[in-house]
Amino acid sequence: MTTPVLTPPAPSRLWTPQRVLVTRSAAERPHGQRVLARLEAAGVDAIELLAGDRLPSLRGRGDDDRAAFMAAKATMALVVPPPSKRKLQPIPPSADFRLDLAEGCPAHCQYCYLAGSLSGPPITRVWADLDEVLADLDGYVGHGAVTSGTAGRGHEGTTFEASCYTDPLALEHLTGGLARTVEHVGTHEWPGPVQLRATTKFDDVAGLLDLPHGGRTRLRFSVNAASVDRRFEGATATVPARLRALSAVAAAGYPVGVTIAPIMPVEGWQEQYGELLDGIAAAVPAGHDLTVECITHRFTPGSKETLLDWYPRTRLEMDEEQRTTKRGRFGSVKHVYPKQTMAELRGWFQREIDARLPDARLLYWT
Repeated sequence: MTTPVLTPPAPSRLWTPQRVLVTRSAAERPHGQRVLARLEAAGVDAIELLAGDRLPSLRGRGDDDRAAFMAAKATMALVVPPPSKRKLQPIPPSADFRLDLAEGCPAHCQYCYLAGSLSGPPITRVWADLDEVLADLDGYVGHGAVTSGTAGRGHEGTTFEASCYTDPLALEHLTGGLARTVEHVGTHEWPGPVQLRATTKFDDVAGLLDLPHGGRTRLRFSVNAASVDRRFEGATATVPARLRALSAVAAAGYPVGVTIAPIMPVEGWQEQYGELLDGIAAAVPAGHDLTVECITHRFTPGSKETLLDWYPRTRLEMDEEQRTTKRGRFGSVKHVYPKQTMAELRGWFQREIDARLPDARLLYWT
């Protein structure tokens, strides 16, 4: 087994937005001012300070949908979200509450879950009211239903998920928001046990290694089979780079995790996912606090339509005829793998995780 290292290699990929829009209210917030300083230090010069709080249209004259999409993906907006966003929402099966630092992501994953969750152009919106949000968190402690007070995960305390609608590490070099949140969670006097959770497909962890995290932040890395990574996860750090970052944060004392998602029965999937599990085992020392979350690929009619607009040449399998339809309580529709395929995948992963990662806890399979 390799020995984890405290100093990770230089980040393999850092996003530089081609355009940054800053609303008036965001520029007035302390966190907004800190983000502006980091943008300038990073050499981002295409910063537009807006006179008001409305974002302009990104569609230029003569732009088609593809051009508008690419313009949006290359744009970061620093904004103050509406008051409704300040009330944290539950996010099962991951955590008690969603703690959004931003919405949107600069990566180009062709199965992107945000395609079915967020409306409008896929601009990456960074919230400038972070200080106010952190100050409000005490009131949520002990009031969750996913981990708080539950038999299976009650030891995690009240959990806050920072990566539901974004990849916070993809933006960290520009915002510093994740580090500020980690430090607050690690040093604040809470009315009960808490844990911050964040997952990423990036590897720029150097700024997190020396933080006073207090063991209260679980950093997780979203990983996949080699062929899925190569074909469908554009503009991200490679899986080997993510595993090196996983090793570094484990060595820095963080509880860690892997989110294996979206699991796909690609050709040779047992061998590919077996190699992935062996890579995780090599990155995390025996006995370290390691969790595993397994999420199979699924899509909705709306996400399929959006993804085909975004990535018209994708080879991602989204054939309803090869899937089982799953309906939610309010009429929502998801297309998931058939029962037999799901049983084969789940049985294999449970056996192999037990065998190759004996110290890990499998939090859920979905």
